[in-house]
Amino acid sequence: MIYFGRSKQPITYGHPMRPITKKLQPLWAFLYYCLATVFMTYPLAFQMTKSIIGGWGDDIYFVWLIRWYQKVFFEGDWHPFFNPWMNYPQGWNLSTTDTSLSSALPGIPFSLVLGPVAGYNIAMLLTFVLSGFFMYLWVRSLMKSNLAGLLAGTIYAFVPDHIARLVAGHLNMATLYWFPLYFWGLYNLLRAGIKFDWKSILLTGFALGAIAFISMYYLYMTLLFTVVFVLVYLIVSRFKVLREKNFWLQIGAAALISLPFLYFSLRPFVTLSAAGGLSSRSVEYAAMYSASPTDFFLPSSDHFLFGAPLSKVFDRSLWMEGSLYIGLVGMVLGIIAIVRNKKSEHRWLIWSALAVMVTSFVLALGINLHWNNQDVISHIPAFLQPVLHRSETLIFLPSNWLFQHLPFYDKMRALMRFGLFVLIFVPVLAGIGYDQISKRLSLGRQRLLAAGLIAVVLFEFYPGSYAAQLSQPAPRPVDLWLAGQPGKGAVAPMPFSTATDQAQLYYTLFYNKPFVGGFFNANQPEQYVNISPVLDNFPDANSVELLRRLKVEYIVVDTTLYSDLSSVQHTMEQLGLVRITVQGDQEVWGFGE
Repeated sequence: MIYFGRSKQPITYGHPMRPITKKLQPLWAFLYYCLATVFMTYPLAFQMTKSIIGGWGDDIYFVWLIRWYQKVFFEGDWHPFFNPWMNYPQGWNLSTTDTSLSSALPGIPFSLVLGPVAGYNIAMLLTFVLSGFFMYLWVRSLMKSNLAGLLAGTIYAFVPDHIARLVAGHLNMATLYWFPLYFWGLYNLLRAGIKFDWKSILLTGFALGAIAFISMYYLYMTLLFTVVFVLVYLIVSRFKVLREKNFWLQIGAAALISLPFLYFSLRPFVTLSAAGGLSSRSVEYAAMYSASPTDFFLPSSDHFLFGAPLSKVFDRSLWMEGSLYIGLVGMVLGIIAIVRNKKSEHRWLIWSALAVMVTSFVLALGINLHWNNQDVISHIPAFLQPVLHRSETLIFLPSNWLFQHLPFYDKMRALMRFGLFVLIFVPVLAGIGYDQISKRLSLGRQRLLAAGLIAVVLFEFYPGSYAAQLSQPAPRPVDLWLAGQPGKGAVAPMPFSTATDQAQLYYTLFYNKPFVGGFFNANQPEQYVNISPVLDNFPDANSVELLRRLKVEYIVVDTTLYSDLSSVQHTMEQLGLVRITVQGDQEVWGFGE
């Protein structure tokens, strides 16, 4: 307390460290999400230079992809979306799978220093840290509450769908951190009125462009749900913003910023689609990947406590796509936000978010209603049976119509992925709900409530230790032998059915030679479709002649996959092939010319 002059009125000062502490809140939040990520993914952070979680699946593909982009940007003049050494000699358009440039980029600097396995792991761990942190920033900005932001970010970062992507190795599907930035910017543009907001313009434009470089799935869904979000906002706000000139200028500026990203991300896919390289799915296939309502309301199959018992009752065979659990904390707080929406300055956001969530939920249920991964069959009333000529029917949902009529909808492989947008907006509503109930509490009790809720969230989502699920990728002896051979002769694995295994891509990192196969998971390139029926019959005269035309120098035979190996070896010798070397379980054969 200090007096100046004759005045007896005290001038009081707050704690001198409080402004500094407040400015450092985002830093503490970032560090919290780092520590929480280490805990939720334990012990990956302590073995990230040599181990990955899960088997050799999509994770190995992304290890390869990060190394590929490293080669493109730092070591040569390769094209980022076309690899001439895969699917050799035709080459491989990476758009047949997913280019996922913005997912891979964070891992490239670490790959340069620590290797591609560390690059992949760090890129994956960053998806948790940045998802939580960016959601925290958005909700903190909305509610002016650090605690609401921390809680919302925790819910968003560690939802079971995100953790399932870690286990499955889906780095692209795990890259969730751009969505809070995109909708943060978009919402600000909708409510800005006459104010010109460059920050929100940049957020909206750049985030949409980054989403385009994650996955075409995510871009397609984002554009679809943007229409829902904006339309509902305009309706509940009575279209007021449409009368503002600056609104149109800002939307136009955001669109212009995103346009170059959209062009370069879409161009390879559009070209591939025009050439017939992107397959349409059958409605029966799409129906297989329909979510059950229980997927949103029951803990995931990998929950450390409830997962195993629930998996005995509920079919969790589609756990990679069906781990859509919202969480009890998010659901309860979200309901509070909806019920009390009239008391919130963000009531229009609440209604828009609710519309997106309902739409997302319904579309994720797929072509027809399922329960526990089984079709729900409805009995047709007796008086309608003669008209419809059947006694029962499936319960068809909106996706059935969209699949038939909306462009590119039939190229969606797993409709369950539409459920992601429920998981994006539940944390936002939870942050609003927390803020509404905490306003009546003292600061100490607010902190206690937030800490308790965060602890419950982590308990709800905790998968347990991954120590037993770590594996260490390493080259085979044959890969090291191939690396020591001069020239760039092509490699073909046999049986040829293994040519599309992700592990085969990983092996190419070591021997650095052209490879006849590739990771053709979603769409198969023309050359592979044409040659696989022939090479599947290896060894015979036609397959050997085709290998010769494909300029294959090294035929790598996995001896463990042939039941009558001696007969296969004899046939190869009769066809003029020569065994060059034996490296463990792999034999290398060539033409001996």
